[in-house]
Amino acid sequence: MKDFTRDETADRKAWMGLLARSDAADVLALWDQADLATDHQWLRAPEVGGVMVRGRAGATGAAFNLGEMTVTRCALKLADGRVGHAMVQGRDKRKAEVAALCDALMQGAEADAVRDAILTPLADMAQARRAARAARAAATKVDFFTMVRGE
Repeated sequence: MKDFTRDETADRKAWMGLLARSDAADVLALWDQADLATDHQWLRAPEVGGVMVRGRAGATGAAFNLGEMTVTRCALKLADGRVGHAMVQGRDKRKAEVAALCDALMQGAEADAVRDAILTPLADMAQARRAARAARAAATKVDFFTMVRGE
């Protein structure tokens, strides 16, 4: 098993988060276009379950249980021994499988190909969604002004 440095752990956290937050249709379409399919064996086949989501009032208060969320998780091992994990929101087992495959491939020589074919386009799509959401919010902005009265 590979020991990850602090930077590698942060990088892995970033790509796994990006895959988990991305729309399943986008992830699967990019995966199919990339033609990166590889043989693997399941360590844990995709399974659907639930997790408790916790929150904090004002981000500083005491933690409380906000509610439950459905997730799908899996773990797989490539022929060369690399292991990939994934946990994604919802019940999409194929998205979890592709995310785990991306995780495993990012730990080897295929990392640049996965980054170019899948992760960079997903990051661009996420940025475009954020910009569109910000533009919609900016369109509703009301500028209040005060007039100085002469007395």
